[in-house]
Amino acid sequence: MKTIDKYLFQALDNYPYSLEETIESLDYAFSYDNKNTMVLCLYGRIQAEQLLNYEEAKSYFQQALAINIHALEVYPHYLQTLILNEDYEEAQKLIDFALTIKGINKSDIYIKKAIIYEAQQEFKKGLKEIKNAKLHTLQFSFECNITDVEKRIENKIDLLKKKKSKKDSKKKSK
Repeated sequence: MKTIDKYLFQALDNYPYSLEETIESLDYAFSYDNKNTMVLCLYGRIQAEQLLNYEEAKSYFQQALAINIHALEVYPHYLQTLILNEDYEEAQKLIDFALTIKGINKSDIYIKKAIIYEAQQEFKKGLKEIKNAKLHTLQFSFECNITDVEKRIENKIDLLKKKKSKKDSKKKSK
């Protein structure tokens, strides 16, 4: 095993519970190989998930993909960052490309697509992507994530129906 792997495993093991140790291990790993996509991806995740610095996170993810366009670990986190930063058009382009990559977890990518539609309040399109995610899932443990997103979208649809029915009843009473 390479030394970089040792530090990368330490960083992954510590994240997100011990950020100080994560950063220390990442810095060591980075000093051994500043072109390691897993290291760059974890730096990006820290920027996005912990510091809410989406532009800096995007920079790390872009660096990783510039080094290796087939760095499968980068796509879900990069997409989530784009969604949180409301870069929906850029996220959609990345999704379209990601779905062409051999070996990528297509189910995960379709979930991200559903979340984009959810964020844009295009809930029916989101549910269509949930269906695609279900059709492409190959891991039992991932089905819970799909179900959670599906329920959240359905709850939002119900919420809008209730809101609309309240408006309609107020108009009728006037």
